[in-house]
Amino acid sequence: MPLIGGAAVTFAAPALTLRRCRPIRCTLTDAATAKEPALLRRAAEVADLSAGHTSPHPNFGCVIARGGDVVGEGFLYAQGTKCAELQAVEKAGGLARGATAYLNMEPGDCYSDHTAVSSLVQAGISRVIIGLRHPLQHLRGKAIQSLRSESVQVDVLGEDLQSKTFEDALKSCLMVNAPLLYRAAFRVPFSVLKYAMTLDGKIATMSGHASWISSKVSRGRVFELRGRSDAIVVGGNTVRRDDPQLTARHGGGHVPVRLVMSRTLNLPDEAKLWNVTEAYTIVTTQRGARRDLQKKLAKKGVEVVEFDILNSRDVMEYCYDRGYLSVLWECGGALSAPAISSGVIHKVYAFVAPKIIGGVNAPSPVGDLGMVQMSQALNLIDVSYEQVGPDMLISGFLQPIPDLSPVIPSSDEISVLDPTVSPFDTKTISFYKTWDPYGAFSNYSPHPIQMPDENGNNLTWSTMEHYYQAHKFVGVDNPLAKDAVEQIKMAKSPEEASRLGRKLQRQHPEVVRADWDSAKIDIMYGALKCKFSTYPHLKAMLCSTVGSVLVEASPHDLFWGGGREGEGLNYLGRLLMQLRTEILEESSKPGVVS
Repeated sequence: MPLIGGAAVTFAAPALTLRRCRPIRCTLTDAATAKEPALLRRAAEVADLSAGHTSPHPNFGCVIARGGDVVGEGFLYAQGTKCAELQAVEKAGGLARGATAYLNMEPGDCYSDHTAVSSLVQAGISRVIIGLRHPLQHLRGKAIQSLRSESVQVDVLGEDLQSKTFEDALKSCLMVNAPLLYRAAFRVPFSVLKYAMTLDGKIATMSGHASWISSKVSRGRVFELRGRSDAIVVGGNTVRRDDPQLTARHGGGHVPVRLVMSRTLNLPDEAKLWNVTEAYTIVTTQRGARRDLQKKLAKKGVEVVEFDILNSRDVMEYCYDRGYLSVLWECGGALSAPAISSGVIHKVYAFVAPKIIGGVNAPSPVGDLGMVQMSQALNLIDVSYEQVGPDMLISGFLQPIPDLSPVIPSSDEISVLDPTVSPFDTKTISFYKTWDPYGAFSNYSPHPIQMPDENGNNLTWSTMEHYYQAHKFVGVDNPLAKDAVEQIKMAKSPEEASRLGRKLQRQHPEVVRADWDSAKIDIMYGALKCKFSTYPHLKAMLCSTVGSVLVEASPHDLFWGGGREGEGLNYLGRLLMQLRTEILEESSKPGVVS
């Protein structure tokens, strides 16, 4: 990870201009296109339905319509779950034949799972309208090409449909996947700064008291914002002054990581954030700070990450490496100002309460940005105003949503832009998120497996992660363990299965099977063998990596993953390479047809 060191960071305000659809042809009749913008907006609305319930992921929505009437809808609930297109055609049934499918974004068909395309083709969909091409280079245009090769008409906004009537539809498609677009363009997560302030711009009294500036209704909206985020960032002042818990919501839903930034590590020995039974906590600090506290935090299960020089951009690059899409900043002015100055804050949510508290020294939401004239002020774009209870919510973007419509540079172009980058330097293949080029190797990939349950009966497990997490508790004579197995079986996504299994393991280690430490590798390997023998295209994909080292790039799983700096054991990568060897040896035997 590149470090900025002690150099001062400057911020150039971006060009704050709203993008418009290019003036273009529209070959369809007025009658045929009248409902299409609304149907595409509906696809974006449907895509957003899973937000706050599972780990943030690219949002896919599909609406199938005949003559302007909706006959089927679906959305991707989480990575590893049934795709939006398959859900929509299942609901549409026979009415899907000859109908039009509206997709907010090009399907994420990787080198392993083509269900999105095949479900539309097999259902007889005659035309597909897509809001955005996929922003990730290795997926961009692949599903569109696959659909067109099957004689399905595909129209893409801004390319095949270039009418002003689609402007709002395009905006909806951009908004619902803004996190992925920012991540692809800037290589940092989409970051939102949230704060509540009084009418006179204060976030606390002169004494530091801040409970509560905004209303209960506004605080409910904050829970929703947290649920849409992978991580919540606060500074040391917030931990010392407020002792926050930073949970996403009361009862269920996705729980984001809590991330504390503190250069000196001048933090209390006891704090709500150090309780990791409900949510994971990461503390980032400068190298060498308070080794005694680092050890105490580690014993509590808090992860401590050291940087040579702690700054906002390096922390966000670290979050990017962890696969995060969205980060919510709930910090004070001392941290928000450098975050804005370093260009990592993309959107602002300001809750303004109808209160006045005064105080010359009362803190404000943003510290010193070095501005001395109003002409230097940063203007929000695409601003929205909404009354939330007695408060006013003002939101807008500091940086425009990236326009990735032309191209994302290819590897050849990247080497021209940055001669230090060479795709041929290494034979290491990394995978982590299911949207990665080799994401099908992940436990979370959408490939059900048939494996025995605790009674020895064959059962279809939704993903490898479901099977792995449930087997932590299989065979344990305890009601909690038996209930956990059933809950994990029924989990709607691998992320939820993982959360259920890990939570019970932390809270009740006594119900984990006694031989788990020695058995878990065999459990995982059995699931891998089943997965790669069930799906021939996955086996071919694995064999295509011969000669390469496979690394599960999770930066925080130091057993199955490779860790942030290669310090992990990478057991998942090792097992995949072992399986690859077995498959190749088997196929090389006389009489074996591969």
